[in-house]
Amino acid sequence: MPTHVAENAEKSVFFLPAALSAVVSSSCRAGLCPKSTGRPEKDYAFGGNFVLQDLIANGQSMRTVSLPRGRQRLHAMPTSAGYEVRENESYDWDGRRRGQTPFTVLQHTISGSGQLRYQHRNYRLQGGDTLLVLVPHNHRYWLEKGDRWEYFWISMNGEETLRIHQMVLSTAGPVLKLQPSTIDHLADCSLRLVKGATSPGAASAIAYEAAMALYDDVFGSPAFAAELSLMQPVIDHINANLEKPLPVSELAGIVGLSRAHFSRSFAESEGMPPAEFVLQQRLQRAVKLLTKADFLPVKEVAIMCGFEDPNYFSKVFRRVYGTNPTEFRTTGMYASIGKLR
Repeated sequence: MPTHVAENAEKSVFFLPAALSAVVSSSCRAGLCPKSTGRPEKDYAFGGNFVLQDLIANGQSMRTVSLPRGRQRLHAMPTSAGYEVRENESYDWDGRRRGQTPFTVLQHTISGSGQLRYQHRNYRLQGGDTLLVLVPHNHRYWLEKGDRWEYFWISMNGEETLRIHQMVLSTAGPVLKLQPSTIDHLADCSLRLVKGATSPGAASAIAYEAAMALYDDVFGSPAFAAELSLMQPVIDHINANLEKPLPVSELAGIVGLSRAHFSRSFAESEGMPPAEFVLQQRLQRAVKLLTKADFLPVKEVAIMCGFEDPNYFSKVFRRVYGTNPTEFRTTGMYASIGKLR
């Protein structure tokens, strides 16, 4: 979630109806506006996405939105939105160092490139890629020295938004290839948040609309439904037997596929290899037990989640969540994660 804007940006602070507060920052640097001759139009990754072009034409901009304390919680709420171009500057976000309050970042790359480390995998984000991450989480995205990154984003929180985005992450992973119509829809949501949404209800409606657009793109295709139905017995078996060994050969046998064919099909359906999915499910159960069953010793939690060696469990847990299971439980760090799984 970007928070830096250009030094010469105009900045205004104003109060909106229903005590909704916002900070809006806008700028358009020479050579970075859409009609600049400094970059050929073919460099954009949006083709005929006209709303995306309108967003870029609006200039570099950012808006942060927050409700005052005591305001009733909404199930979908934007926290920020905007469009930026980063070039030869410091831009680096670590998902474990952004506080304990959960939120998501949905960021679409228009042109240029950025880097993402998600758990133990590395990605290069290029034009047409859409990043989705949950905070707090073990990930980092950044701009390499000498690179350039043009993107728009919407950051959101709220129970329903977090639930939907967690479903997308579990299924498709953190780097998405969305339909052009979806990208245009999300650009429209970002632009409306930057330029308007003058009440909490209006802002919430746009955030929910963005979440549903993403949901429809990921889960709405017939091909996806067929793949999902094929792998559902495997997923059900995994979740029912997390305390046991779950070798890939056993999982492949459930759907009658060879190990190699199954591994490819599972990765296409769920966005990650089967062994990685099993590990993710084990850790998600561990988070639930650590947050909701505090009477259980950590060693017992490890066994119930399929980790025979408590030391290995602690090592893996720290790698993903940035802290060991005991500290996680006793300090309350990331306690809200347990509510999202």
